Amino acid sequence: MDRMRELVDKLNKYAREYYELDNPTVSDAEYDALYDELVEMENSAGIILPDSPTHRVGGMPLKKFRPYAHRQRLYSLDKAKDKNQLEAYFARVKKALGYVPAMTLENKFDGLTMSLTYENGELVTAATRGDGVTGEDVTPQARTIRTVPLTIPYKGLIEVQGEAIMRLSVFRQYNETASEPLKNARNGAAGAVRNLDPKVTAERKLDFMAYNVGYSDKEFKSQRQIREFLKQNGFQTDDLFIIIEDTSYVYNQLKAIEENRSALDFLIDGAVLKIDDLSLRQILGFTEKFPRWAIAYKFVPEETTTIVKDVVWQISRTGKLNPLAILEPVELMGATVKRATLNNILDIQKKDIKINSRVFIRRSNDVIPEIMGVSEHYENSVDITPPKVCPSCGSEVIQEGPFLYCANKDKCAPRLISEIVHFASKPCMDIEGLSEKTVEQLYNELGVDTPDKLYTLTKEQLLTLEGFKDKKAQNLLDAINNSRLTTLDRFIFALGIPGIGKKAAKQLAQKFKTLDNVMAATAEQIIEIDDFGSVMTDNTVNFFADQNNRLLIKSLLDKGIAFEKEEEPKEGVLSGRVVVLTGSLRNYKRSQAAEIIKDLGGEVSDTVTKSVNLVIAGEEAGSKLAKAQKLGIEIRDEEWFLKIIEENKKG
Repeated sequence: MDRMRELVDKLNKYAREYYELDNPTVSDAEYDALYDELVEMENSAGIILPDSPTHRVGGMPLKKFRPYAHRQRLYSLDKAKDKNQLEAYFARVKKALGYVPAMTLENKFDGLTMSLTYENGELVTAATRGDGVTGEDVTPQARTIRTVPLTIPYKGLIEVQGEAIMRLSVFRQYNETASEPLKNARNGAAGAVRNLDPKVTAERKLDFMAYNVGYSDKEFKSQRQIREFLKQNGFQTDDLFIIIEDTSYVYNQLKAIEENRSALDFLIDGAVLKIDDLSLRQILGFTEKFPRWAIAYKFVPEETTTIVKDVVWQISRTGKLNPLAILEPVELMGATVKRATLNNILDIQKKDIKINSRVFIRRSNDVIPEIMGVSEHYENSVDITPPKVCPSCGSEVIQEGPFLYCANKDKCAPRLISEIVHFASKPCMDIEGLSEKTVEQLYNELGVDTPDKLYTLTKEQLLTLEGFKDKKAQNLLDAINNSRLTTLDRFIFALGIPGIGKKAAKQLAQKFKTLDNVMAATAEQIIEIDDFGSVMTDNTVNFFADQNNRLLIKSLLDKGIAFEKEEEPKEGVLSGRVVVLTGSLRNYKRSQAAEIIKDLGGEVSDTVTKSVNLVIAGEEAGSKLAKAQKLGIEIRDEEWFLKIIEENKKG
C-alpha cells in the first residue's frame, strides 16, 4: 500500500505538471513506466485508491479559462507497446465481433488535443480535452492558428477533434531567438494554446491536424468517410492514412512509420489503429476510460531525463571547442546513453543547464542525444563555466558569436589529428587501417601533422611504432598508396571545408567537373547549387582563397593524388532526368535500380531538391515522396519503371 500511495501521488503530481502547468518534469517514458507499475499493482491487489490516475482521462481544466462541456466525451486511448499486447487487443476484438474488421492506421501526434465546434459553418468554440467531459474554452487562442478554419462549407452542428502541434522547424526557429527556449515542441504547443494571451499563441505558429468528428448532426459510416469530410471542409489532415484489411500486415507498416518518424516535421509518439466501420464501434463500446474500438501503439521513446554529471570540451578539426555533457547513464531507444551534445555556450546559458541538474534528453535514430531543457535544479546544481584556455594545448580561447575556438589554429594537436582522421575516413580517401589511435602515433612519434605527410611514410618508420609488425606496416602503406586514385567529390570532402559534407562535395564536383574549376569558382557560381546558402558558399570560396590550403592541395597532388575519369552519361530514355528512388522496390535492390537508371541515361540523386525532375516511388515511400509532391515533381511507380526497362530492351 505504501508503494501504491507513492505511485498515485507521484503520477498525480506529474500529470498536473503535464496537463495543467504545461511544464513536465519527467518524460512520457518515465511516466508510462510508473503508470504501468500502478496498473499491475491495482490488478494484483484488487485495490484502487480513490484518487488513482488510472481513472482519469487527462488533467483537470484550468480555472483561469471558462469551462466548456463537451457534447460528446473525449476518451484517451488504451495502448500497446509490443506485438504481444497488440495481438491481445486483436483477440479481444475477435472475441466480441467474431472477426477483426478493417482498421485505419494513422500517426499519433504528440501535441495538445482540441475540439472545434462549428454551427452554421462558423467556428463558435474551441476547447481543450481537459478531463474528457469538461475542457477549457480557448477560442481566442485557436483563432490565431492558421490551419484552424474559421468557416467551413458544412452548415450543421459538428465537433471536429484534432491536435494542436508545433512543427519541429518552427520549434527550432522559435528557440533561436527566444529569451526562454522551449523544452520540446509538445510543450510549445500546449503552452501556446493554454495561454491567456492569444498573441503568445500566434507567435508559436501552431498547426491543427484534424483526425476525428465527435458530436455531429451528420451521420458518418466510417473513418474513411470522416477523413474525406474533413479534407473537403478545409481541415489539414495527415498524409499518413492506411487501411489495414489483414492484421498480419500491420507490423511492417508500424515498423516503417517508426523508422520514418525522425524525417517528419512534427512529433509523433506512436500510431493509432481504429476500426473503420462506425456501426461496429457502437457494438464494441467503451470501458470507463478507453474506446474498445481503437488502440495506440506506442513507439520506443525518443526522450527521457537524467542528471548532468560534468561537461568536457572537445576540439574539432575546425578548432571549435564543443561542449559535451557527461550524463548519469540512462536507457533510451535500446541504448545506454552516457553523453549528450550541448551545442554552444550561449545555448547552455539560454536553457539554464547546470551540472548536477536533471535535464530532458532526446535521441533520434543513432544520433548522439541532445539536451532539450532543464527538468529540475537541485541544491548542488552549479553553473557551467566555459574554459579560458584550450584544454589541450593551453592556448587562449576566443569567442566568435556563440562559439569558442582555440586561438592556436596551426598547432593544436587534437585539431590536427582530427583533420587527418577525417581525411583518411571511408567516405573521404578511404585509407583502411588508419584509426584515430594510429594517427595519434604518427603525429606524436613521426611528426605527421598534415594529410600530405601520410604519403611520405616508409615501412622503416612504421616499424618503429608500438604494435606495428611487418604485415601491419605493409598493409597501411598499401592502403595509403591505393588512396592516391580517388574521385573528385571524395577529395573535396576530405579537405574538410567547414560546412561542406558528402552531399555538398558531390554537388561541387558535379557542377564544376575539375578541381581547378572548383578552386576558381566564384560565390555567384557556387550559390546557384541547390541547398547552398551564403554560409556554405562563403566557406568554400574562403577555403580555396587561403594560401595554406592551396599549398596543401598542391603538395597532395605532387605526391600522386589523381582523380578517376567520370564516365560520360549514357544516352537513353532517361537522358536529362535527375531521378530519386524512394520506398521499397519488389523487383530490384536500390543499388541495382540506380545502375539501371544510369544505363538508361539518367542521373541518380539521394535527396529531393529543385534539380530533381523524377521520383520513382516503391512501397512504403515516406518523406521523400511527400517532399516531391509538395514541389510538384513527376512521380512514377515501380510498374512504370518496369515498363520503361522492358521497352528499352525491345528497342
